[in-house]
Amino acid sequence: MSITLEIPVELETELATEAQRLGLSLSDYALLLLSNSPTLAQTPKTGAELVAYWNNHGLVGTRTDITDSQAHARFLREQAERRTSR
Repeated sequence: MSITLEIPVELETELATEAQRLGLSLSDYALLLLSNSPTLAQTPKTGAELVAYWNNHGLVGTRTDITDSQAHARFLREQAERRTSR
């Protein structure tokens, strides 16, 4: 099957850059993204499933700027508590 998509140039550039970083062609990278895209049935329902999902997609350890995860979580929680409703 063949599908043609019209996407913004900026998105194409971003996808091509990431594909090159992974050593894939743009077509192969797009296929990888589409085949790994979660459906509603595959959406993690528990914390353990969410962590497994993050591990499977290489997301654990990508935020090297966060050196203290507990302090960061407290900061985010405090920010959320200070939000005002509109």
